[in-house]
Amino acid sequence: MGLPWQSVGAFLRVMTNPKLHGGQYSLDEATEIVDAWMGQSSVRTLSPTEDHWFQFRRMIMEGNASGNLASDAEIAALTIEYGGVLHTADRDFARFPGLRWVNPLTV
Repeated sequence: MGLPWQSVGAFLRVMTNPKLHGGQYSLDEATEIVDAWMGQSSVRTLSPTEDHWFQFRRMIMEGNASGNLASDAEIAALTIEYGGVLHTADRDFARFPGLRWVNPLTV
């Protein structure tokens, strides 16, 4: 399983937000969760390759991904770079050409 660094950062940002009602983690708890993910032999972190700007630019332009959708375009680009399949319930990812994605809630 590939885990983009952006997703790790987003998890920490959201799940330690004190404005989150009833479900936030302490920083210690959240980093322990990430440590557990990173400790799995089947998990690898995804960093941009030399082809990243080409793919990222393509996702932004062809997917018309401005504003908040730019971060989705970056994840789409990483997924394509590594030849993966993105598992997400976010239908916004359908806009990215060449991205293979699956909604795990409908499988």
